[in-house]
Amino acid sequence: MNNDLFAVIMAGGIGSRFWPRSKEAKPKHLIRIFGNNSMIQDTVDRISPIIPKENTFIITNRIQKPRVKAQLKDIPEENIIDEPFRKNTAACIALASMLIKQKNENAIIVNLPSDHLINDVTSFQKTILKAVEFAKKSDGLVTIGIKPSRPETGYGYIQIDERYVDNSVFPVLTYAEKPNLETARRFIIAGDFLWNSGMFIWRADIIFKELKKHMPDLYDEILKLESKIGAVDFDRELVGAYGQLKSISIDYGLMEKSDNVYCIKGYFDWSDVGSWEEVYYLSDKDNDANVKIGDIYTEKTFGSYIFSPKKFTALIGVEQLIVINTNEALLICNRENSQEVKQVVDHLRMHNRADLL
Repeated sequence: MNNDLFAVIMAGGIGSRFWPRSKEAKPKHLIRIFGNNSMIQDTVDRISPIIPKENTFIITNRIQKPRVKAQLKDIPEENIIDEPFRKNTAACIALASMLIKQKNENAIIVNLPSDHLINDVTSFQKTILKAVEFAKKSDGLVTIGIKPSRPETGYGYIQIDERYVDNSVFPVLTYAEKPNLETARRFIIAGDFLWNSGMFIWRADIIFKELKKHMPDLYDEILKLESKIGAVDFDRELVGAYGQLKSISIDYGLMEKSDNVYCIKGYFDWSDVGSWEEVYYLSDKDNDANVKIGDIYTEKTFGSYIFSPKKFTALIGVEQLIVINTNEALLICNRENSQEVKQVVDHLRMHNRADLL
């Protein structure tokens, strides 16, 4: 196992599209959606054969940190970092990279979301190690692009230059935001667009070189903290630094601007599990194309996802529904509107319903 290899797992989101199961203190990555583990536990398990757990860092927030610690008992407590505010992935990655670089200047960092579903773990690990080898000997920022299986409108896309660079590593030409269906179909026909997985691999020195060039404000604020690592006032200084930062994704702030970005194709099954509709799509179904979790009765009900583990729930004469029944709240929506669940969270926040958030 390579002691220069580190992982950063980004685990500070709230998963608003998964309300009412996903809440601020126990969001999507900390709940069990598939199988017996939470999504963050599965994420750590996938990388633990290739990255030492003492080299794995979790970036979360103060509300979620206690549950993260409870679920990841094998991760050293000092490696579970809580951000004072949510500032999107650029700040999260910069902070983690600074802490890792201080620990090992030769570090190669694998940045991963905490809430993705990957079934072919062996293929995933091989792809990550291929990216690590390229990052080790180059000055590139490496990302993983997933070969599309359908014209998906819920994912961003990466356009690659099909000319080989080194061991099936391709230069990235453009990034594309989530497209409409017609545009997604064009991407599939073109053949040189991949799904944007949100995974990034690079050397610690290279990420700071690129941040200094393309995101100098972030670079300056994070570097100010380096001399404060281990000091009693580090948390206070971190709050001050974060207060100066813009909330911006690493994709928009850096990857779309750099001319030094490369991509490796991932052929493993992958999903960012971005909505209840995606959970339905990925779940095993009965003869009526229903997914039923809990004590459920259905009659003339088709193509629905029903989660109600603690209350008997009956559906009659309906189809294409999402039903999420918890102790505190009930969600019913059409499957095609599952992306709009986050609007419920916005409504509750606007009306100070912290009891449901």
